[in-house]
Amino acid sequence: MTSLATELPLPGLPSFRGMTGPATAMRQRRTWLIYLGLVAFGALPWAIGASPAWCAFGLGLWVPGGGFIALGGWWSLLVLPAAILFVASLVAWFWAGAVVAPVLVWLGAALLAAGMATDAPWPGSPVVVAALVVAVGFAFARANGKARARGAARALVRQAFLPASYAEVAAQARGRPDDARRELDADQLAGLRYLLDRALQPVGSFDGFTVIDQFQPAALRYQINHMGFALGIAQRAYLPAFRGYMGLAQRNLIEKYLERKVWDYWVLESCWGHLNFTDWNPAARDNIMLTGWFAAHVGQYMLATGDRRYMEPGSLTFRLNRRQSWAHDFTTIVGSVSDNYARADFGLFACEPNWIYPICNHYGMLALVTHDALTGSKLVDRHLPGWIRGLDTEFTDASGSIVGLRSQFTGLPVPFPVGEAGYSHFANCFMPDRARQFWAIARREIEPLIVAEDDGGSRIAMPGAGLDAGHYKPGHVGAYASYLVAAREFGDRERADAALRGLERDCRPDRSDGVLRYLTGSNISNATAIMGLLMDTGDFRRSFTEPLPETRLAGPMIESMDYPDVLVARAWSDGSRLEAVLLPGRGACRKAVPLSQLVPGARYRVVGAQQAEVTASPEGEAVLDVVLDGRIEIIVEPLENLA
Repeated sequence: MTSLATELPLPGLPSFRGMTGPATAMRQRRTWLIYLGLVAFGALPWAIGASPAWCAFGLGLWVPGGGFIALGGWWSLLVLPAAILFVASLVAWFWAGAVVAPVLVWLGAALLAAGMATDAPWPGSPVVVAALVVAVGFAFARANGKARARGAARALVRQAFLPASYAEVAAQARGRPDDARRELDADQLAGLRYLLDRALQPVGSFDGFTVIDQFQPAALRYQINHMGFALGIAQRAYLPAFRGYMGLAQRNLIEKYLERKVWDYWVLESCWGHLNFTDWNPAARDNIMLTGWFAAHVGQYMLATGDRRYMEPGSLTFRLNRRQSWAHDFTTIVGSVSDNYARADFGLFACEPNWIYPICNHYGMLALVTHDALTGSKLVDRHLPGWIRGLDTEFTDASGSIVGLRSQFTGLPVPFPVGEAGYSHFANCFMPDRARQFWAIARREIEPLIVAEDDGGSRIAMPGAGLDAGHYKPGHVGAYASYLVAAREFGDRERADAALRGLERDCRPDRSDGVLRYLTGSNISNATAIMGLLMDTGDFRRSFTEPLPETRLAGPMIESMDYPDVLVARAWSDGSRLEAVLLPGRGACRKAVPLSQLVPGARYRVVGAQQAEVTASPEGEAVLDVVLDGRIEIIVEPLENLA
């Protein structure tokens, strides 16, 4: 892991907040020079008295649809649908990386106006179009100025409360749960069942998933990754000595990610974003929204289980059809992330053609963290200094917050809400001081949302209808879940309880058939809420940065269990002794519990099963006979240890 020597002194906001970094400044200068070149070229036909067609085309280069104004009369009104279509093309550019869309609409409108121009152009049209350009520019400049002023004022408020809030966070984050005693409670088991019901279905099935589009937050890949994150935390924290359905569920999600419908969006984005019509390797250029997220997910699974199958060449192959496929594994996907960082002018690199999202780059750095933890590589040391420098200089606004989205081609920012809470638990894996700062800000700024309850407790009460980005419908599950995850990660029990109360009060919890879900939430929001429910202090960080101690993986292991007939709430080993808690999932039953990794031929004392003693087979295996009519605690320990 990195020494984090690149961290700025904390607490305190970056002293250069709101500055325009060198990469941003260069791209913005280039953008303005290109635009000024278009304006000059568009003015040339008017200066030399060229044909009406050239004059209309020239004004069409000043502003989308400007050429229609040169036509005069009612034809001038065509500038409105042209402007609307241009805005729609910008949405397509943002939504799906369609870089060519705005260019096609802008030039297409200019060419159409030129084709319609037969009479002399209206003499006043250059003045009108120039006035439109100035008005739009003035509106944006004024809005940016107001935003900077608000940001500067917000920074002063933050600087005032940050030292005390940071000290509280630092004290709370020092806590750590006792791994040897952790057990899933009833709600945690019910939430885990929500994940398992979806993950244990056949790899090609997506029942219970949100299926809308594969370009934005509702995409299947994000749902799969966040479900995997939650299962990985549950495996490491509560069930390290249980393989069975937990391992199968996590592998199913990884295999599901390789299904074409999950990742073939990249074929389209490569074509209309990179003008690449031949090689659609999803782990090559850009696409951190796949490589970063997926590598972190796969690496976390391997850390939690000791299973290294995804290190094998070709183990993560993306198959488009019978003729085309791209063979990858964990190492090559992380290698793609590393290579993209090595050539990233902004310090961060693009999720898709043109668009750089800092939140996706937190996942990207998380992928490097897991690789370092698994292999001993030093990728974080190599890339984190430049990454932080880019974050601070290219992606930090006047308030000290992270700019949510920036155009790689133009350098222009685009509003994209994430917030300090959303970044904090990711950052805790590779820059913990900065992560505590994020949460120190977020926890204070949500205080106005915390209201007292009649029973003396408190809850977060989100305003308005909200928006669940996981299915583009009203709802607050995602917002409450984000606060719950961050608060749990940093040991802030008061705010975690307030977020959980908000979920229970506002998001229609349903516990039918022993499965917990929030009915107003999308699949990814439910997965995130359940991850928060499963977490305790530092769980997210540990699951990506710390391999399990060898004793947890080498000791007695529960090899399999019938789901949902038997629910495993705890499975822990110190290397020789196994402790487990089992509960019936569908009523009382009698089940065989297969054990592995025992000492061959050794005798073991058993508590909680029908037999009081078992002898391990030459392969180190044994089977317990267990009657489940409620919570059963199982203990298996070598008799020689008791002598």
